[in-house]
This record gives sequence, C-alpha cells and structure tokens, in this order.
Amino acid sequence: MISSKVKVLLTGGAGYIGSHVAKLLTKYDYEVIIIDNLFSSQPQKVYGRFYKSDLREEGKLLEIIKKEKPDIVLHFASFISVPESIEKPFLYYENNVGNTIKLLSAMKKAGVKNFLFSSSAAVYGIPDIIPVPETAELKPINPYGETKAIIEKILRDMAEAGEINYISLRYFNVAGADPEGEIGPNYKQPTHLIIRALKVAKGEIPYLEIYGTDYPTPDGTCIRDYIHVMDLATAHLLALEYLLSKGESIVLNCGYGRGFSVREVISVVKKVTGIDFKVIETKRRAGDPPILIADNTRIKKILKWEPKYDSLETIIKDSWKWELKQK
Repeated sequence: MISSKVKVLLTGGAGYIGSHVAKLLTKYDYEVIIIDNLFSSQPQKVYGRFYKSDLREEGKLLEIIKKEKPDIVLHFASFISVPESIEKPFLYYENNVGNTIKLLSAMKKAGVKNFLFSSSAAVYGIPDIIPVPETAELKPINPYGETKAIIEKILRDMAEAGEINYISLRYFNVAGADPEGEIGPNYKQPTHLIIRALKVAKGEIPYLEIYGTDYPTPDGTCIRDYIHVMDLATAHLLALEYLLSKGESIVLNCGYGRGFSVREVISVVKKVTGIDFKVIETKRRAGDPPILIADNTRIKKILKWEPKYDSLETIIKDSWKWELKQK
C-alpha cells in the first residue's frame, strides 16, 4: 500500500464513478481533493476537500493544482451519453477533449506528471475480436468514443516525450452502487439501461425502451459487459498504486469478460424487483455496437485485480437498494 500521505486530485469526483473511487481512497487514508462543477450529478455525499469549479476556468484550475500539489490526478469529468454525442458532437469535443487539454496544461505548469484517465470501451467501435483486447484497433463509431480515443493519443504522445506518466482505464458498462448504501448513481438525467429499468420498476418512468431487436446476437438485442462500480473503484486504487510505484504508462480494460443482452438484463431486473414493468421495442440508436465484452487478462495480470461483485444479480440488487432509498 502506498503512503497515506499521497494526495489524489479527482476531477468529477462528486459524480457517480468519481464518488465511489473517492470513498475507497479515503478508506485507505489517501488525501482526497475533488474538483466538480456539479453539472450532471446530485451528490448525496462528497468525500475529501471539495472545490466547486469548472475545468474551463483555467486560471482557477491552475490555482487549485498549484495550491494542493497533488501526487496524481484522476480525471472523471466528461460527458458520457452516446446519443447526445451524436446530436451535439461539438459539445463533446469541447468538453471531453478541450477541457482535458486544459487540465493537462495546468498539470504541466504545476509540475504534476501522474495521470489516471477514465477511458471507455467505446474507443473500439465494433471490434473484430470478442472479447476485445487492449491491442485491438481503435475505430470508434460515435463522437463520444472519438473523444476518448483522441485523449488516449494525446497521452501516448506526451508519455513518449517524457511529459507524463499515465494509465488509461477503458471502462465497459459500469453499474451498481455502494454496497454500504452511502452513495450510488446520481445522474440528473440517467441514460444507462439498468438505472432506467429500475426507475421504470419504481414507477418514475412509464416504460423502458429496447433500442433495436435485430442485432446479430442470440436474442437480437445488444450485449454488454457490466462491471460493478466498486470493483471499478478497486481497479482505480490498484492502478494508482501501480503508477506511483512503477511509473509505467499502460492501457487496461475494465470489465468482467462476459456479457449480457438487453433482454437478459431486463429479466434480472424484473426478478430482483419482483415487478413486471412495461417494455417497448423500438428501432436501433445510432452509435451502438452489437457486442462489447472485455478481455480482462491484462488488468488481472498487471494489477492483480480480482473482482468481488462479479454478478449481474449483485449489481442490480445493490442498484435497487439504492433506488429505493431515493425520494
């Protein structure tokens, strides 16, 4: 375990994934600093020293980083909706790419070299190999995935020039909630399947839509690799320790190595909640690949990562417990 005196700065640290990582870091006595503009999240609890700020405010951003002098920056602040990225591509390039460049610039000026990046399986587009390894060609099919691929290229070039040490974690489908019930999904406008399905079961949304039933999969719906948010948080802790001790820049998939279709997820949600809610089948959305499943061999080997919540039913049960607590 790295020294408890290590300072970790999280951008977007009050959001869904960031807050779970922040909670785990505080548990292990890391000094946590959070920058978040609260644009897309409604935090119930913020772990660490909090600055309400926007990455667009370059002067304030540099001031915070120079004041806090973090040992490493974890970057969670980005827009994540694939459909929205197709409708508003400039917004995504401006926020995800432009603001990341501003963050990296501030880090350079403040002399901070260690960077942990929240990337995405969306960089793979429609992969030729399933499960998809980190060595697969990057060919995103939507602007969201493009923004992540562009940032990875920037980081790779900076690392080769000796300007930065980084680990890029390519998330597959993150779901679930803190098993202790303190925090959970906190999006103002949730778009993810499991959250929306639970909100339909709860009566907050009238029905759930299945986008496309004619994909080349066993039941015609998209297949995804769902990872519990706390297993993902553990991956961040291990990646942070690896980067600070080894200084080696790497890219790692974060997933379980198996997938579930949209219909299978809906079936488990109905089983867990005991509610047979309304489902409507509609046409495909642009930008959705048929199947995305991680080859997680590398993260298990390099970080010694071993998932603890590797069950779709566990993911949905923890999410449902969280949803039932929300008004």
